[in-house]
Amino acid sequence: MKTNELKLHKDCIELPLVLSRELVVFPHSIVPFVTDSRQSIKAITRAMEEDRLVFFVFPKDDPESEEYHPIGTVVKILQIFKLKDGTIRLVGEAMYRAELCSCHESSEETLFARLDPIRETKQVDEQIELLMQSILSSFDTYVSQLKQFPDEIRKKINEAQYADLLVDLVAAHIPIKKELKLELLLSVDHIDRIQRLLVLLDIEIEMIKLHGEIQKRVKDRLEKTQKEYFLHEQIRQINKELGREQDEADEADELLERIKALTPPEEVIAKATKESNRLRKLQAMSPESGVIRTYLEWLADIPWSKATADNYDIVRAKSVLDEDHYNMIKPKERILDYLAVRSIKKSLKGPILCLVGPPGTGKTSLGKSIARTMGRELVRISLGGVRDEAEIRGHRKTYVGALPGKIIQSMRKAGTTNPVFLLDEIDKMSSDFRGDPSSAMLEVLDPEQNNSFNDHYLEVPYDLSQVLFIATANSLHTIPSPLRDRMEIIEIPGYSDIEKFQIATRFLIPKQLRENGLTSAKIRFRRDAVFSLIHDYTMESGVRSLERIIGTVVRKLARNYLSRAQKTTPLNEYTRTITAKNLPQLLGKPIYSDELVHKEPVPGLAHGLAWTEMGGRMLSVEAALFPGTGKLILTGNLGEVMKESARISLSYIQSHAAALSIDPEVIKHHDIHIHVPQGAIPKDGPSAGITLTVALYSALIGKAPNHFSMTGELTLTGNILAIGGVKEKILASYRMGIRQILLPAKNEKDVAEDIPRKVLEDLSIHYITHIQQALQLLFPDYCDAERCVISEEE
Repeated sequence: MKTNELKLHKDCIELPLVLSRELVVFPHSIVPFVTDSRQSIKAITRAMEEDRLVFFVFPKDDPESEEYHPIGTVVKILQIFKLKDGTIRLVGEAMYRAELCSCHESSEETLFARLDPIRETKQVDEQIELLMQSILSSFDTYVSQLKQFPDEIRKKINEAQYADLLVDLVAAHIPIKKELKLELLLSVDHIDRIQRLLVLLDIEIEMIKLHGEIQKRVKDRLEKTQKEYFLHEQIRQINKELGREQDEADEADELLERIKALTPPEEVIAKATKESNRLRKLQAMSPESGVIRTYLEWLADIPWSKATADNYDIVRAKSVLDEDHYNMIKPKERILDYLAVRSIKKSLKGPILCLVGPPGTGKTSLGKSIARTMGRELVRISLGGVRDEAEIRGHRKTYVGALPGKIIQSMRKAGTTNPVFLLDEIDKMSSDFRGDPSSAMLEVLDPEQNNSFNDHYLEVPYDLSQVLFIATANSLHTIPSPLRDRMEIIEIPGYSDIEKFQIATRFLIPKQLRENGLTSAKIRFRRDAVFSLIHDYTMESGVRSLERIIGTVVRKLARNYLSRAQKTTPLNEYTRTITAKNLPQLLGKPIYSDELVHKEPVPGLAHGLAWTEMGGRMLSVEAALFPGTGKLILTGNLGEVMKESARISLSYIQSHAAALSIDPEVIKHHDIHIHVPQGAIPKDGPSAGITLTVALYSALIGKAPNHFSMTGELTLTGNILAIGGVKEKILASYRMGIRQILLPAKNEKDVAEDIPRKVLEDLSIHYITHIQQALQLLFPDYCDAERCVISEEE
């Protein structure tokens, strides 16, 4: 057996040893103790045969340990009871603390301990007196918080004459953890003991206060809930007597009847019946009853079978579409085709159209016109910035404040099963940790799946197949390909100046006069004024800025009328003619006088055409040579695709240097710097290869190219690849006044289909298949057909 190897003092005494694992025994207290330990029972029996004294010691933390803490308590047994199950119960009086010197086992298998009594210090100085007073003060506060404490023990504590006695009495009668009590028992220094006890008392007081506050809050909450319940119950009974309120069962039946009246699918009726049965069994004040009631109300508010009758008059539909929008031939034809087929075949799934084009081209307003044409309700959802999948599919109704998603909410707003659904900015959706809303849209926009769309809140399928979905986007490349695959893409390119003029005179000017209260006035915009607004004050593919600037002019006229002519001229006789000459008086100096920095050809400069989400743009590329080691320097915030195009251009020129009459040593001993101005604007896309090659070649030979604009991607073999955004790019060149354009030959069909005839008459478009053709057109004096021919072998 392991023992504590302590120093054996001369006055050591020997007593039977009792293990106390749960009870920490302090001197000067009555000890109730129960044990079924064979070792402890033998020790108690041996003590009863002699002087009734035993030594209580606390074992160390490990339950299997046979080592003990060095300090324990000597206890005198007062009474002993032997129970039928062999357990012994004793009542003893704790006498004093003692230090364990050693322990040994007798021949009777009784464990004895050799002890050295710890003498208590009864001397009380000023410091100890102050600490004892603090203990008594804290103890009084502690007792006042408890409200119940034996008066006898309280009196005994107040009469304690010295520190150790006070600590032992207080520690024995306050319910603190045994580990903390053990620290007090093992501490020998009386100042340390009293300071420890003072801290423990303060902690206990704070815990009792906190516990009391919590209990009070709980009690107040329960009393408030009970009070509210009784008051609501009284109100309910009063209203019931007056016939003003139905009970839960009646309300559940009413909601179920409302749902059945909508003739939903059988699955919906079964779900509603199940939930209404649950509602009948719940109390009115139950939180779950509110959740179920809200759910049933949603089922009762959603259209399940009500549909509006489509207007299949093709002639009227065409008239309405032309009245609201100029041009837009493809989307108009698609809607007329849908109406024609729908008039023949009464049941037809709604198409999923996606109108793609620059801002301000009328995509959203076209959706409104389509709804008016067909006689359907219109609902619009803006998807820009939507990140949470639950905004599409809804939350499960177990969540607090759960609601259906935007799709079902909009169907309730429409009130019919076949509205026109306008999904604005579908390319602006994004995803984060809350899910991917674009993936949730797959089921909505799939004609083969959306007849059983599953909203998480409804938990029953909903038929979206009769809905005409129209999505709008500025760009296709940000729409995930699985979602793009489910939609019919209709491109709405930017407008030419002629188209803008027609839109302004037919739609924008009358609209702004109407919105600003000048419809009855005789205000006229001359042709030159409208073109000045288009050329000098706006630079865009759409007409949004044009509408804003027309609105500015009209508001200036309204203020002019009120300040000058109101007193002498009625509004219906107020006459103003807006010309290009008097526009600066209303709007100030022109904003876009000329965007081209270089109006005349310059060596090392080429004008490329680029497509952005805002429409077509002129993109000038500059190249310069200076002595170096053949490095290629690229600046202008270029994307990876344009950087690759620049490397391909340089590689092509290097590999065909002889045929292009370029000395390879020039490239080897010079650094080449290619720059695209407006460096803060990111630029990327697979259509700048020809522009980069021309600018680089022009810099190498020191000759300026002819005044052309160009677009097309280059391969290492010199072939020119087809590009997108043809109309926007051609219109950008047209706006900037460059009438000679180089285009890939494969894009010739796009020009014939999309570009207005008036614009084509003013342009000279050259279609090329190889970079040789471009160089021969741009540098006719330097790169003639004979000098610039590259053999097929090369």
